Amino acid sequence: MISDHYEGQVNDNLGPNVDKVGTAILNNESFDIMVESTQGKDGAPLWLFSTQTIERIPLPVEEELAVPLITKILPKVLIEKKWGGVPIGHWIISFFLMFIAYFAAWAVTKALIFILSKLWRKAEQDAQSRIIRAFFRPVQLFLAVWIFVFATEQADISIIVRQRLSSLSVIFYILATLLLIWQLLNAGSNITQRNLAKRGNQAGVSAILFLRRAAKIAMVFIAIIAVLDTFGFNVTTGIAALGIGGIALALGAQKTVENFVGSVTLIADQPVRVGDFCKVGDVVGTVEQIGMRSTQIRTNDRTVVTIPNGEFAALKIENFTHRDKFLFAPNFYFKLDSTPEQIRYLLVEMRAVLYAHPKVDAIPARIRFVGVNKDGLKFEVFSYINAVDFDMFLAVQEDVYLYLLDVIKKSGTELARPAHNIYMQPASFADAAQESDIAETVKKWKEADDLQIPDFDEEAIKKLKGTIVYPPEGSSANKKT
Repeated sequence: MISDHYEGQVNDNLGPNVDKVGTAILNNESFDIMVESTQGKDGAPLWLFSTQTIERIPLPVEEELAVPLITKILPKVLIEKKWGGVPIGHWIISFFLMFIAYFAAWAVTKALIFILSKLWRKAEQDAQSRIIRAFFRPVQLFLAVWIFVFATEQADISIIVRQRLSSLSVIFYILATLLLIWQLLNAGSNITQRNLAKRGNQAGVSAILFLRRAAKIAMVFIAIIAVLDTFGFNVTTGIAALGIGGIALALGAQKTVENFVGSVTLIADQPVRVGDFCKVGDVVGTVEQIGMRSTQIRTNDRTVVTIPNGEFAALKIENFTHRDKFLFAPNFYFKLDSTPEQIRYLLVEMRAVLYAHPKVDAIPARIRFVGVNKDGLKFEVFSYINAVDFDMFLAVQEDVYLYLLDVIKKSGTELARPAHNIYMQPASFADAAQESDIAETVKKWKEADDLQIPDFDEEAIKKLKGTIVYPPEGSSANKKT
């Protein structure tokens, strides 16, 4: 042990630059500890243990100093030969431990994945398998570095070697973290890319590939900066330069960035897809392509309109493809001299057509007598036609119109002609017998309490539903087999 007693006095017999600072006791023998004042390179005073003190250390001390195990087992030549002030044997053992740590980590990681696959049934499915494989290599690197650091400590590897390899360990930790993010990015983007490809969303696939590439480039820059910082390089200036360069690039490529953000918005929200018939602003047509910069729409005139995605995302978009049914809401104007009985007949029979047709939704189908004006007696129709596309809607609409015109013809009245036309008609414009039949029909409805005005009852609607044959009899689409 070394006494903490300090005798701050100079022993004249030892010289003017030597001081006695304490007394050491070792193996029951005591000796004085002397320090000698010298001058450093910068002229400052420097105190060193004096030669007398070093020489007075008893030899048995050397025998009692702990000798590392690695020094005992290594050949003498590997101890005597040194590199960087450290025996070469320490370096050789360190590199040998690296390989052992790597293979040990590989075995442990393999075992963990095997156990996980046995305990979790979904682990063998494609999506889950990709995620698990993404963790394999990064976890192996983490374990390898940890095992290596632990092994070097237990093997009494020189502190100098461990300190020099510590920077390498930090780099491997950084690389393992970035590799994990890299692998998860690949797995996630591949899964998303396959899902988008199944739905035919090629624009989404392009965006995923672009974003993945940009993220990987950013990760490479982060890795380089982290490694340089670990080795002691000053990266602050470089980061500032990148920040200024990024601002300049963003200002210069403002429109490009705007269009890219617009394409990401279109892919995320999906207001339109390739093949959709839509109206964007004042452009009506079918979407042919959604790219990273612009979207192409083929109009009804067979021209192609290209709209930048930044502008496209900001416009009002009306998508006709996504509608589940088509509105059928025409207005009919009948002659002002139509009789009330004819109006009642028209209301009942025209509503019956809507309720009876299989392609017309009974709810909220309606026909209302809404007004009288110079153009005639106004009937307002509101209903929805079930059709898968616009062509089918036109076909069903045509069929409904024909049935309605049949009802109008039977009613004895007519559609009002334009008010500015002048025409001559006989005083008796309706067949007396036909008018009598219509009046008799309405009378029977009234007597039987079966006049379906103002609304049809539910039982009548159920009886009428599907009684109209569609496609109509006699058409090529309704051939009898």
